[in-house]
Parts: sequence; structure tokens; C-alpha cells
Amino acid sequence: MAVRACGLIIYRRLRSAPSSKVTDNIEYLLLQTSYGTHHWTPPKGHVDPGEDDLQTAFRETQEEAGLQASQLTLIEGYKKELHYPVHGKPKTVIYWLAEMKDCNTEIKLSEEHQAFQWLKLEDACKFAEYEDMQVTLKEVHQFLCSKE
Repeated sequence: MAVRACGLIIYRRLRSAPSSKVTDNIEYLLLQTSYGTHHWTPPKGHVDPGEDDLQTAFRETQEEAGLQASQLTLIEGYKKELHYPVHGKPKTVIYWLAEMKDCNTEIKLSEEHQAFQWLKLEDACKFAEYEDMQVTLKEVHQFLCSKE
């Protein structure tokens, strides 16, 4: 049976000059793990018994980044499922998209992570080494651009 994890791709919109494109002001939150290869990832984690996938995504976001569900707006119409092997076993990760209500809200990391960054798309893709995460971030950006 595949390991199942769920998380949120979180973004914020910065206030900016009227001349700039709205999509130029979007930054994505990535957390750096304090274990393994110290890779960068959105907040995510394993589904607990009795929990549904979206509950897991919000719980993990609270545990790993200190963000309450009330501080985020879930964006309708975006859900992404990734499949890849971890230690030779299949893993499924489901992501939803959420916007920070206040772009200045403090991030409070758990012991699972040692750093966080708010990154524009290009830098977020550099930090997220895995190709499927890079593709997902680009899809999210396209999705947000298409809604403008």
C-alpha cells in the first residue's frame, strides 16, 4: 500500500507598484527539512487514522509552519496528486493551494524544519530540487495567472 501524505502549497501576494503584473507579486512558502538531504518542500505530512486528506494538510501546516486554517484561504479548483517512490515504496502526496490572508503573518517552524523562505516562482523552482515539485509550482502559477 502506498504511503499517503497531504499538504498545502501556500502563497502570498505582496503589495506592489501599480505598473507591475499581479503575478509578479506572488511568493511561495517552502520549508527546509532538518533531516536527510535538507530538501525544500511545502508543508506536508502523513495522514493520521480517522483523518481526511484536507484535515491532514491543515494539521501538518499548523504543526510545521505554525499557520492556522483561519489564517489561510483555500483556493477552489486546484488539487494536485503526485506519485513517486520513497525508499523503494510508492508514495502519494496530495496538495491543495492556499493563500495567506495577511502576507506578514509570522512562520513558526517545528523541529522538522530548519529554515523557511518566501520565494518567487523561479527561485522556488530552484530550491525545490524534485522535478515533479517544480512542475507543480509552475502549474500553480499558471492557475493563479489564469484567474487574474
